[in-house]
Amino acid sequence: MSYPLVRIEECARIVSGATPSTTKPDFWNGRIMWATPADLSKLDGPFISETPRTITEAGLESCAAEVLPPHSVLFSSRAPIGHVAINTAPMATNQGFKSFIPNPTRLDAQYLYFWLRAHRPYLESLGNGATFKEVSKAVVSRIEIPLPPLDEQRRIAAILDQADDLRRKRREALGRLSLLSQSCFEEQFGDPMSNTKGFPQAILENLIDPSRPVTYGILMPGPDIEDGVPYIRVVDIQNGSIQLGGIRKTTREIAEQYKRSTISSGDLLLSIRGHVGRMAIVPDQLTGANITQDTARLAFLGADTIYVKSLLETKQAKNWMDQRTKGAAVRGLNLGDLRKMPIALPPLPLQRAFAARVAEIDKLKAHHRAHLARLDALFASLQHRAFRGDLAALSFSRSREKVASRSEVG
Repeated sequence: MSYPLVRIEECARIVSGATPSTTKPDFWNGRIMWATPADLSKLDGPFISETPRTITEAGLESCAAEVLPPHSVLFSSRAPIGHVAINTAPMATNQGFKSFIPNPTRLDAQYLYFWLRAHRPYLESLGNGATFKEVSKAVVSRIEIPLPPLDEQRRIAAILDQADDLRRKRREALGRLSLLSQSCFEEQFGDPMSNTKGFPQAILENLIDPSRPVTYGILMPGPDIEDGVPYIRVVDIQNGSIQLGGIRKTTREIAEQYKRSTISSGDLLLSIRGHVGRMAIVPDQLTGANITQDTARLAFLGADTIYVKSLLETKQAKNWMDQRTKGAAVRGLNLGDLRKMPIALPPLPLQRAFAARVAEIDKLKAHHRAHLARLDALFASLQHRAFRGDLAALSFSRSREKVASRSEVG
C-alpha cells in the first residue's frame, strides 16, 4: 500500500529563524529559548527541552525570529543540513533553520521527525550555495512526504520510536561500560600524570620493544589494491577497536618500503594527526598489515598494553597530549613528544590483573555492540518499510522478538 504524496507546505507552516544583534546585551539572556544547529547535534533522542542561549522579548522583536509552539519540528537547513528535533517547550531558532508547525488535523510531529531523519541524504542534496550549502524556504515548501491517515502516522511513529529507544539504551549501556573501565583505572592507579599513588615512572620510549621502535607509517599508500597489504587509517579506528570492514590495501612494493611500520597482534595503535588520541590494539588477523603517517605504532615490552591503553584514555593523559598537539590546518602530536610521555608503572602483576578486568568489560561491550548493530539493521528496515506503506500488518514487538532470538543464538 502506498500513501499519497503531499507537499509539506500543505500540512505544516514553515518558519525561518533569525539572530538578534550580538552587540546588544539587552537582546540576550532573557526568558526565550533560542536554538542553533549545534544544539541539535548534541541530542540523543527526538526532543529538545532547553537551549544554552536565550534571548529577550526585545531581541525577538528586533529580528525575524518567531517563537515556535511545543511539538514543532526543528529542521536545520544549513551548517549542517539535516539535524532534526521536536521542541517540548516554546523556543525560537537562529537563521540556520526551516522549522515546521504541523497542522494537528493532518500531520503528526513525530511522524515528520522520523521522515526527515530517514531522508537526510535527499534533503542534503537539495542544498545550494558556494561557501556552505543551504536549503531555502521555497525548496523546503515543495518537499513531498507520504501522508497516511493521522492514526497510521502515529502508529508508524510509535513503532519507530520504540526501535530508536532500544538503540539509545544500548548506546547508554556501552557508555556506562566505558566509564566503568576508566573508573576502575582511577580507583586502582589514581591520576597517572601526577602519579598520585607514587608508582615508579618511565618515559614511554623506554617501555617499547627496542627492535620495533615508536614510528608512524606510510606517507602515500596509493590506490586500493585488491590483493595488496592492508593498512590502517585513523578513520578505521573507532570506539577503541579497528573496524575491519573498510580497511584498504596498498601494493606490496609500498609495504616493503615501509616495513619498519609493520604491525603485529597486540601492538597499540595511536592516532597522532587529525583526531589525535584514537586507540586500538591490533587483532591477530592484522599481523603483517601497516599503518599511515597519521598513526603511531607502540609495541610495548616493559608494560602491559591494555594497562597503557587505559592510562592513555584517562582525561589527564588526554590533556597531556592535547597540550602538545600543534598545527593550524591539521593538528598533530609530534612523535618526539610522545616518546617522552611519562608513564606510571605499577608492578606488572597488578597491571595484568587490571588488564584481565578490562578484558571482561570489553567482552560485554562487544556483546552490546553486536546487539546494537542488529537493532540498527532492524530500525533501518522498519524505517524503509514505514514510508512505503509496508507496516500495515507489522507490530514492533514481533520484530523485536526476532532480534532478541538472533541475539541469543549469537
